[in-house]
Amino acid sequence: MDLGECPKIHDLALRADYELASKTKDYFYDIDATEHLEAFIADCDRRTTAAKQRLAETQEELSAEVTEKANAVHELAEQIGQKLARAEALGEEGMVEDSVKLMGEIDELRKKKAVAEQEYRNSMPASSYQQQKLRVCEVCSAYLGIHDNDRRLADHFGGKLHLGFITIREKLSDLKKTVEKRREERGASERERSGGRRHYVGGRELDRRARRHREAGRERDRDRGKERERDRERDRRRSRSRSKSKREGSREKSRGRDRERERESRRSRSHRSSSRERRRD
Repeated sequence: MDLGECPKIHDLALRADYELASKTKDYFYDIDATEHLEAFIADCDRRTTAAKQRLAETQEELSAEVTEKANAVHELAEQIGQKLARAEALGEEGMVEDSVKLMGEIDELRKKKAVAEQEYRNSMPASSYQQQKLRVCEVCSAYLGIHDNDRRLADHFGGKLHLGFITIREKLSDLKKTVEKRREERGASERERSGGRRHYVGGRELDRRARRHREAGRERDRDRGKERERDRERDRRRSRSRSKSKREGSREKSRGRDRERERESRRSRSHRSSSRERRRD
C-alpha cells in the first residue's frame, strides 16, 4: 500500500541494542505494536464495509437463491486461487510433490466450480449473467469478480498486499492473546516506578524523546554553525585591522625616511655653503 515513508528509524544496529537492552528491562513495545496493528486493521475493515455498501447501491440486486449460488461460485474461485498460489510457491521452493498434490486438489475444485457456475447461469437471464458481479475480499478489501479467471485470482491471493494483510492479522491475533495481561503488568510497573519517583517510559514516549533529541541536536548544530560564522567574521575583522595597521606603519616609516632625507639634504647644502665661504676668505 502507498503509505509513504515510515517516520521511524530502521537500523540493524539499533535493533541489536534494543534486543540487548530488553533482556534487562521490559519496554512493553508489544502493547504499542498491538495498538498500531489494531488501528491498521480497523482502517482496512472500514474500507471493506464501505466497498460492500457501494456494491449494494450500484449492483443489480439479486434474489436470495441467486445470491447464494453466486457466493458458492465466489468461494470455490477463492479456494482455487489460494491453492494455485500456494502450489506455485511450493514449486519455487523445490517441493514438487506437494505442489503436484495441490494441483490435483485444484482440478477437483475446478470441476465443482464448473457445476456451480452452470447452476448460477441457469438461475438468471443471460443478459444479467454477462454483467460482472463483484465481491470484496474480507482480508485486504480488494474487489474480486465472479468471472475472474484462475490466473487473476492466483495473482491476487499470492500477491504481496493480500499476503501482507494475512501476516498482520495473524500477528495481531497472537498479540491479542496476551495484551490484557501485558497491560496489567505495565500498570503494575508504572505504579511501582511512581512509588519510587520514577515513571514508566513506553515506546511512544521514547519515540517523542528521540524526536526531541534529534531536533535539539539539529538546533545545536545550527548554533555551532552560527558561532563558527561569528568566529570567522571576527578573524576577518582582526585580519583587516592588522593589515590596516601594517599599512599605516609602513606609511609612517616612509614619511620618516622622507623627513630624514630632507634633513640630510639641508645639512649637505649648509655644509657646501660653509665650504665656499671659507675658500673665499
